[in-house]
Amino acid sequence: MIRMKKRLVIKGPKIQDVGYRLFLFEIAESNALTGFQARNISEGIEVLIEGEESNMNNFIKATITSFPPHAQVEKVITEDYERVVMSIENFYRLFTLQQLVKMATAGVELLEKQDTLLNKQDQMLKKQDTMIEKQEMMLKKQDEMLAKQDIMIEKQDIIIKEIKGLREDLKIFIEERF
Repeated sequence: MIRMKKRLVIKGPKIQDVGYRLFLFEIAESNALTGFQARNISEGIEVLIEGEESNMNNFIKATITSFPPHAQVEKVITEDYERVVMSIENFYRLFTLQQLVKMATAGVELLEKQDTLLNKQDQMLKKQDTMIEKQEMMLKKQDEMLAKQDIMIEKQDIIIKEIKGLREDLKIFIEERF
């Protein structure tokens, strides 16, 4: 059995932040590679692999023919590699740690955004309380105006009665004189 080492560079417009390294790690595990490393580089993703020739060839074929759902790949460059390749177990530990750090960072960012949203919500509730207070003041004023209107209507009714009384008196006076 021949052991080999290879370096692959995966290039394309959308290959980072789509779960590509985890996708490649799964293929490496399923092909029983002994060494595996994957990292984001400026040109795309660099993958270092080590293992038996047939397993390596299967990994390379899978890498060329299948991609994560949201990835957009232009090409996969394969070349021989001579340096040390991290054991797949060590990569697993490192990768897990990197992902936990990403999740912790994302969690902190989410909490900060949540705090910001809660502060904005508190401000909105304070404004809403102010608006309700103003609305209550307006309703009190409206009640006062309605009470004054009722008083005016009562006075108007009294005046109408007085006018009717005066008309009656005037009618009697006129009838008596003429």
